[in-house]
Amino acid sequence: MARIKNIELPKDKNIQTGLTRIYGIGRSLAKTICDDAKVDCLKKVKDLTDNEEVSLRKEVDKYLVEGELRREVNMNIKNKMEIGSYEGSRHKKGLPVRGQRTNRNARTRKGRGKVVANKKKVGK
Repeated sequence: MARIKNIELPKDKNIQTGLTRIYGIGRSLAKTICDDAKVDCLKKVKDLTDNEEVSLRKEVDKYLVEGELRREVNMNIKNKMEIGSYEGSRHKKGLPVRGQRTNRNARTRKGRGKVVANKKKVGK
């Protein structure tokens, strides 16, 4: 049972894929971590030895992941909101931040459509 940064890695997947369960680790960083720890990327998580698990933990500790990364991202967002930047104002309003259109989609950021009273559709 491999636990790294309080995340339980899936036993039936290979190490490279399992490491991507940790917030802040993608596929390329997972491969780099495996190479630096001298562990085969295609090995299953359940087949890890204790020494390999310890070396993986040491390599993951070198990077900013999980709680620390989430905290830093949230602090950056709060900072942008405080200084009144354009991105910060978009965060405050709950609108897309990175230049996406908003007149016909962006439901993920805006939420469900709001009902407008007395608005009838014009038909023939």
